[in-house]
Amino acid sequence: MKLGYVTTQGRGRIDLLLAEVVERLESHGIAMAGTVQTNIERHDRPHCDMDLRLLPDGPIVRISVDRGAEARGCRLDAGVLEESALWVADALEKAELLVINKFGKQEAEGKGLAGSVADALERGLPVLVGVNGLNLPPFLEFAGGMAQELTPDAALVADWCLAALAEAGRRTNDSDGQTPETAFAR
Repeated sequence: MKLGYVTTQGRGRIDLLLAEVVERLESHGIAMAGTVQTNIERHDRPHCDMDLRLLPDGPIVRISVDRGAEARGCRLDAGVLEESALWVADALEKAELLVINKFGKQEAEGKGLAGSVADALERGLPVLVGVNGLNLPPFLEFAGGMAQELTPDAALVADWCLAALAEAGRRTNDSDGQTPETAFAR
């Protein structure tokens, strides 16, 4: 089983990194299930709006709730996240790889996308997860020693994904005949 994770400092940096990784893998025909987050800055609010792109070709859904400019506390729309988790679970059937933008509080509690991560690993699919520092301890506990920390570099993460696919026997060459180890060489 292959479970890789990336963590990095800076608001929205993991989201940008995973979006680039997904773009690279999509350009090589990798069938993915999962989520990629986009943060939309608002000039009238201290916090951004958060949208999820549901892979492979699903809709973009808003997972944040606008509680007003002065509101504090959690802005996650747990209902939309659970609907997104159902979409991802259904998409696993045709996927070679699972990408989860964030292992967050919901996942730490066994909700959200935690079930899809476990299901993908059980199916032998490689899994790539974004994890922030706050949720790293619960993620590592969830992973039970199986997780591999990846250098937060899009080319290196994409290389890891391709190598994990090859090791799992899911892909030996990408669409242009390159081996996974050379497909994203710089």
